[in-house]
Amino acid sequence: MPLFSYTSGLFILSLLEFRGVKIFLMEDKEILDAAIVTDRKEPAFQFKKPSIWLIIKTILKLIPVILYLRTDRREWVKKEGKNVNEKKFRKHAERALKTFVDLGPSYIKLGQWLSSRADLLPQPYLDVLESLQDDVLPEPFSDVRPILEKELGSLDEVFDYFNPASISGASLGQVYRAGYKGQDVVVKISRPNIEETIGQNIYILKKLLPIATRFIDENLRFSAEGMLSQFIETVYEEMDYRIEAKNLTEIKNNLKNDKSVIIPKVYLDRTSRHVITLEYLPGIKVTDIKTLDQHNIDRAKLVYRIHRLFFKMLLRHSIFHADPHPGNISITSNGTIILYDFGMVGRLDDETRRRLVRLYLGLVDKDPVRTTDVLMELGTLESSVDRRLVEKGLELSIQSLHGKKVDRMEVKALQDLANKTLSRFPFRLPKNLALYMRMASILEGIYHYHDVKFQFVRVLVSLLEEEGLIKDAYVEEFKRYVNKFVKGLEVSVDLAPMIKQYLTDQRTTNKLKGNSNVLPMSIISSSIFIGSAFIFPHERNLSYLGFILSAALMVGTLIFNKLDRK
Repeated sequence: MPLFSYTSGLFILSLLEFRGVKIFLMEDKEILDAAIVTDRKEPAFQFKKPSIWLIIKTILKLIPVILYLRTDRREWVKKEGKNVNEKKFRKHAERALKTFVDLGPSYIKLGQWLSSRADLLPQPYLDVLESLQDDVLPEPFSDVRPILEKELGSLDEVFDYFNPASISGASLGQVYRAGYKGQDVVVKISRPNIEETIGQNIYILKKLLPIATRFIDENLRFSAEGMLSQFIETVYEEMDYRIEAKNLTEIKNNLKNDKSVIIPKVYLDRTSRHVITLEYLPGIKVTDIKTLDQHNIDRAKLVYRIHRLFFKMLLRHSIFHADPHPGNISITSNGTIILYDFGMVGRLDDETRRRLVRLYLGLVDKDPVRTTDVLMELGTLESSVDRRLVEKGLELSIQSLHGKKVDRMEVKALQDLANKTLSRFPFRLPKNLALYMRMASILEGIYHYHDVKFQFVRVLVSLLEEEGLIKDAYVEEFKRYVNKFVKGLEVSVDLAPMIKQYLTDQRTTNKLKGNSNVLPMSIISSSIFIGSAFIFPHERNLSYLGFILSAALMVGTLIFNKLDRK
């Protein structure tokens, strides 16, 4: 405790010195600008600046979490997750979980976001935070009703009926049953003062981060700064139900011909920034094994179909559902999948999708050079990183992922790669890759919960083959190698006149005598050698072949000339 008291004082003093106490005592209102720049113009919202006492209380609660994480992460990275006291790690992670719950909605969301960040947290932390449920007691309806009526009009006029008893509560909103145009619907309404609460919490986190990063290693700092920006952007999107309605409509349209899934209809004329009205579609919770078995639903096939559905969104469409926790997936009595809650989605363009496939193939082919290339292209590694060290770490890790059976590795293996190897370097996950990892790790949790025979790689490979992405990825790799080799030859051609001049000068000084084919063969040999050297960091086998050919040409030419003179 003395350590925490002393460090708490340092944190508070650092915070006050960082911006000055006066920043907390200025005007009562402040506009929270968009956390990071995006393509669309994001409207700001107002919040009352947090009091200095709230800031200090928050910092005091977070300090033990930061310090334990700092110590645990250093040990985890140093030992690569081997021979560590996992019981101690879990105890510290459980303390972090309790702290997030005590601090309220923003920190519950933060904990959920962190639960899939293998680039930031040791695996025991990820395991504990995965259990963090977005389940919060609802506020009284009397506090929520004014929000609905302000945006949609009188409650009695906009719905046929409205049940004021909430059926569920979450950190950002709460859900009610109602009737509209003769249909049963569900209405999700933002929690009272949620924007002010989120705004104050984000304000504190943004002020705290620069100070907290003084106490952590540089690689974690590199990841943490990007993570906070991503988290703020995601929370902002989730608070605007118009964005959720747009996401739902887009995914519903993409999956309109897929009979294995049902997505509720959204009533746009009863949807606003803080209210969204959806078709009521009840079902069996995906983790309710007893009820699923009572309806004779094959759970092994169900797990396969769920994985296939989500990875089809990832690989075929530009948008995917990124929050498939059990509360967002239900099953009808005939086994059809129902999806809810489209506030958190990810987007992948075609180029990123191809790179992900190439990353997977690089790991399957046990090729650390190709894997490093793709990681660099994805922006997960700083350009200044020492490639050789990364490649060596990847080579060792790939061999140890599930023994030697890399071709059977699951998402857990990819998490281990980021968690135990890449965390030693300045590594961070871009937002949509982080959302992909979140989606995939939650799905894997559903598979483990049902404890059925299932191979993730079968789903992935079948979809990759259907979409022609494996062939495209290998074609892309081949094009890249050809381009690199051509660039190497272009460099060689540029050097050829200099080589020619040098050899000509040598001839004039009698170092080369008589008619000789050394000059042209030297140029050809040098071109091959330089081209091979150019692609060496990317394709070593081809480079070695080039080196051997270059040496053979030169040695052969010299021997031929020597014999010819005789």
